[in-house]
Amino acid sequence: MRPLDFLGSIKLKLGVVIVFAVAVTVLVDAVGDRIGLSPLVTGVVAGAIALAVVQLLAHGMTSPLREMVGAARAMSRGDYERRVTATSRDEVGELARAFNSMAAELAEVDRVRRDLVANASHELRTPIGALRARLENLVDGVEKPDRAALTGLLEQTERLADLVEQLLDLSKLESGAVPLEREPVPASRLLGRVAREWQPLAGERHVDVDVLVEPPDLEIECDERRLGQVLANLVANAVRHAPADSSVLLRAARLNGSVRCEVVDAGPGIVPEEAERVFERFYRSDHARSQHDGGSGLGLAIARWIVDLHGGSIRVEPAEPHGCRMVVELPS
Repeated sequence: MRPLDFLGSIKLKLGVVIVFAVAVTVLVDAVGDRIGLSPLVTGVVAGAIALAVVQLLAHGMTSPLREMVGAARAMSRGDYERRVTATSRDEVGELARAFNSMAAELAEVDRVRRDLVANASHELRTPIGALRARLENLVDGVEKPDRAALTGLLEQTERLADLVEQLLDLSKLESGAVPLEREPVPASRLLGRVAREWQPLAGERHVDVDVLVEPPDLEIECDERRLGQVLANLVANAVRHAPADSSVLLRAARLNGSVRCEVVDAGPGIVPEEAERVFERFYRSDHARSQHDGGSGLGLAIARWIVDLHGGSIRVEPAEPHGCRMVVELPS
């Protein structure tokens, strides 16, 4: 029972409690005098009734604090689902609402931590399992240590090293330990370098990587290495999902006071329900999971962190008539 929840200040509530206690005492004294009770008996009765009233009102005022104590103890045991009743409009109510918000954030952090451990374990287990099986075959003499076998071992080792590197990179970005070295960078130079890096993979898949910069002398205020990392990830994903004999467009242009970079492909695209989830750590769409050379699901999470550090935004847009358009907007 919280009869004073409608009041917006703890000071006002305390004042009401004091006034109520005094009023009860005066009233009981007056009744006692009228019916002829002795002052001692009247005082004891008045004190008992006033104390009961104060206890009732104070219990409602401090109830959120007791709930917070219980919830905090539960959280210390790993239970982040407890919440506090936050109906009061005073400072204690504000504290209860802040506590609930903190509990929700901690629950989300704990969920992300659990998912990260589970997903990282799964992703690490795959190349480690492949390495172990291949090495056991070599040791047992089932397979000869020829060039093909050693190449397969190298590929799994590189996959494992890339995953560990991405995990370390994401950890540094989230902790803010990666300072940006911003400078004006010619967009044509940056986009051209990214396109050349992925041209061999594109050639294997019979995909062209086209670069378009408007205007040609456009400059981007950015950390060249980090933004190149973002664009390289987007181009790699586009090349992997683009159909044969198609092209991937890497474009940069100035738009409404900002610089807009796009990577457009003619692949299956990303359904609207997954447009935000693709930026979660280890998340991969069902189509991406079906590819034997799909990534680890960390690239877009890292890309979002880098773009956020630049004060920009990254999002998914549909391409017409089909395909995917990844858009990065940075302040100019």
